[in-house]
Amino acid sequence: MATGRFRLGILFNFNPKWTGGLIYLLNVVRILDFLDEKDKPTVVVLFNPALKKYVDEINYPYLELVPNQFPSIYKGYALSILKNKNLFVDDLAIQHQLDAVFPMHDYPVKSKLKIKLVSWYADLQHQYYPQFFSKLKIFERNARIKMILRNSKDLVVSSQAVKDDFEKFYKIPKSLKISIYHFVSIIDNLPDLTFEQLREKYNLPQEYYMISNQFHKHKNHKVAFEAVAELKKKGISTHIAVTGRFPEETNSEYLQQLHDIVNQNELKTSISFLGLIPRGDQLLLMKYAKAIIQPSLFEGWSTVIEDAKSLQVPVIAANLNVNIEQLQETGTYFEPHNFGQLASILANYPSRDFAKVLYEPYSERMKKAAYEFLAVFK
Repeated sequence: MATGRFRLGILFNFNPKWTGGLIYLLNVVRILDFLDEKDKPTVVVLFNPALKKYVDEINYPYLELVPNQFPSIYKGYALSILKNKNLFVDDLAIQHQLDAVFPMHDYPVKSKLKIKLVSWYADLQHQYYPQFFSKLKIFERNARIKMILRNSKDLVVSSQAVKDDFEKFYKIPKSLKISIYHFVSIIDNLPDLTFEQLREKYNLPQEYYMISNQFHKHKNHKVAFEAVAELKKKGISTHIAVTGRFPEETNSEYLQQLHDIVNQNELKTSISFLGLIPRGDQLLLMKYAKAIIQPSLFEGWSTVIEDAKSLQVPVIAANLNVNIEQLQETGTYFEPHNFGQLASILANYPSRDFAKVLYEPYSERMKKAAYEFLAVFK
């Protein structure tokens, strides 16, 4: 084991289109700055060069950034099995004298290293909504999970709900320890814009709700749009600002469904499609929103809800177990397919009291989360 500060390796090798995964890992590093000085580890970020612009944003006092060309998935698994050596991590761990590595998303063989190798998996959405995945993607997810369960000694999940799903769908080896780390959102360096400047920039009314999800079917924007349409029929005006990366395919069936709801109900002045905007702007818009709507059909642990908690913004969420675990009594809940119920909530939702403290104080939450994460490795 290396001397001095604990040396934690972070494998930063994800698809750059997966915004949630990127934010998760960036915050995992940044949260460690909330530890007491004596407990702060040295963090060695081993990153795919394609993700350099993201790791350059990390501000942490004991940081080493190391670009690395990771093997392709299929080649990496095949050669690892042939050589009985995890080519995704073993050499890197030795070269950089690491005491632990996270997140081990690819674990094709058991490791002979005498260090803490901690796996992570976000959620088991494919078990509930296989129709949202290709057959190949379902095969890949199940194969990766089975490799983790077979070869790993430690697995981190984001919620009790995800842990329950693992125990429901897979046989968990007695040798595997599953830890829960509740991700939190670090909020700093917001843009220097007044609310009026922000409203003018994005052409928004004084009061608006906000949805900040990518445009995937399971994110379920549809129920919120139908709720707005229902309110309009009753002469009640409401507005939703929607941010998130648009689908790459020009003929996205899901996006077309949403536009059809908007066009058929003449909601163009009620729903603003803002697209993928700078994260600072997104957070500032959330800060001033009447409430955040999280209508998703499935989450492992919602980054958007954590953003809202860090900003002290109320949340109206689908009544998923994980959302209730995350918000508890502070949330307002609705059945995710019941647009009438959501419409009723919006019709009677009170004006925002910006002075009201809804959640645990920010610094306390951050420090608690930092020690919760560190405990996984100690």
